[in-house]
Amino acid sequence: MARFDPARPDFSPYGFSCVRWTPTAMPRGDRHNEVELNLLEEGRLVYLMGGRKVAIPAGRLAAFWAGISHQVVDFDLVSEYFVMTIPLAWLLQWRLPDRFTNAVLQGGTVVEPDEGRLATDRASFERWGEDLRIGTEERRRVCLLEVEARLRRLAMSVAADGTRRPRRGSPAVLEARHLSRAERMAAFIAQNYTEPLDAEAIGEHAGLHPNYAMALFQRTFGTTLTAHITQQRLSHAQRLLVTTKDSIASIAFGSGFGSLSRFNEAFRRSFGCTPREYRKFHQPI
Repeated sequence: MARFDPARPDFSPYGFSCVRWTPTAMPRGDRHNEVELNLLEEGRLVYLMGGRKVAIPAGRLAAFWAGISHQVVDFDLVSEYFVMTIPLAWLLQWRLPDRFTNAVLQGGTVVEPDEGRLATDRASFERWGEDLRIGTEERRRVCLLEVEARLRRLAMSVAADGTRRPRRGSPAVLEARHLSRAERMAAFIAQNYTEPLDAEAIGEHAGLHPNYAMALFQRTFGTTLTAHITQQRLSHAQRLLVTTKDSIASIAFGSGFGSLSRFNEAFRRSFGCTPREYRKFHQPI
């Protein structure tokens, strides 16, 4: 059973994971560049997200962008719950409906409107956890496809819920809050990292001078703008190397790198091998 480690570095990735967590009052907020899914079988979990409390109800899948600081400050009648993390770059590659993606990137928590899906979702989370523990490439691939399908259904439910009069006490999207300027920069990068990006364009989006934008981002997230953009692009490329037969060059440029040599250099530095070696190692047997 996992629990929050206060000593973990801010923005350290969890990767593609699915585990049961023990709820604890967190001494500080956590940030990691993945979309997080929570499923409680009973009780209630309360996060502090940017100065406001968000309650996650039992029995309904909840999704939020974990790049925004989130801190469990209260819980009631819950001894454990499911947590899944999905690299943000992977989720953006799925091209989910805009209403869902925008709600998540703008700081909202998307909650399943249908209260009758707990048994199905619980079985799915248990299966996904087993798939990722076993960890074969085929199990991970099937797991990822199933998670994508589940989030597409969640997006459909949210869209359908929006056409009806909202039901009291069970909104599909818990109210999005105002993002800080650093968070707005991170959201802008998440939506545009496959395009040419520099500090001037990012700072302009947040209404900041480029130098101040770079300093603020590093102070907030503990990493530079350049390193963060590179990591997003590498995460995007990682998935394409394993799940497609696209050429290395096509993946490099499609992930936002300006040259093949820059891509190879960044990839080797992060993963200790070339993109070609990585693809060969992760090919299904």
